[in-house]
Amino acid sequence: MDVPSSDKDIQGTPDAPDDGRAKTARNPTRTPSIIVGVVAVAVVGLSVFYLLRPEPLLVQGEVDATRLDIAARVDGRVGKIPVERGQNVAAGAVLVQIDNPETMAKHEQMKAAKAVADAQLANVMVGTRVEVIAARKAEMERAQAALVLAQKTYDRTHTLTDQGNAPQARLDQATDALHESERAVDQAKSAYEQAVNGYTKEERAIAGSNVEKASADIQSVQSIIDQLVVYAPIASQVYQRNVEPGEYVSPGVPLVTLINLADLWVHFDLREDLVKGLKVGDRFDVRIPALGDRSVSVEVKLIATKGEYASWRATRATGDFDLRTFSIRAYPVQPVPELRPGMSAYLDWRSRQ
Repeated sequence: MDVPSSDKDIQGTPDAPDDGRAKTARNPTRTPSIIVGVVAVAVVGLSVFYLLRPEPLLVQGEVDATRLDIAARVDGRVGKIPVERGQNVAAGAVLVQIDNPETMAKHEQMKAAKAVADAQLANVMVGTRVEVIAARKAEMERAQAALVLAQKTYDRTHTLTDQGNAPQARLDQATDALHESERAVDQAKSAYEQAVNGYTKEERAIAGSNVEKASADIQSVQSIIDQLVVYAPIASQVYQRNVEPGEYVSPGVPLVTLINLADLWVHFDLREDLVKGLKVGDRFDVRIPALGDRSVSVEVKLIATKGEYASWRATRATGDFDLRTFSIRAYPVQPVPELRPGMSAYLDWRSRQ
């Protein structure tokens, strides 16, 4: 009785391992199918995504900054240039020193002329010296004495002529001497009065004007001398040195070029069909490859049309039209110290919002 039950037990024991092997055989077949299905769904999804999404429109711009061409208003020979290219300079820093010996000599000449004018004015304001007044008075008295003598001579000659004891020619000579003495008295009297009264107000005004003119001449030459030293108008960076020591420069020739790193912007040139919807104050992000593709937020502050030479011309005779080019300036919303002029910037124009 116990043997059959042992046989069943013996026969049932190997059935369990057979079921495990069957499950193990089915699982490897199902796993690749699942992987293939997932990959197929992913491929289809990516294909749909790339087919349905809008085609990107990359727009490239360039970082620019305010540039200042510093020139002198005088001519001369370059003496010193105490700055180097790429150097940061503060406002008021010396950029170029120009030598002009002729102007310096003219300045000394003007100073000497000013000293002469001051002396003349002081002489006029003091008035006539006492010695001069005394000399003029003596000359007047001498002329008056000569007039008295001429008058007596004339009277005696006239009496003798009337009596027939003197010729008429002698009377004529006495008459001329009397008239000459009278004129001499008038001249001596005028000179004495002029010496007593001193200089007139008009002469004082002329002397004062001469002093003012000499001062103006000095200021004029001094203004030229002040221009011999060229200073930086603002805090900036030296972009280029256009001259070297020893060169002769003329007024208006750029000596040094500066860039204002505090006034940077990104410049874009866009066709007018791309400017649609863009307005001053719009903000978007651009990427700077030179900064590791860093994203920088910028704000539009200028939209200006460019010249006719920058127009896009239609290629078809009908159904198309020319498009103007617009210049866009977008300034960084936050300062970016690493940003430099000349760096490229780009963005997807259609997805800039």
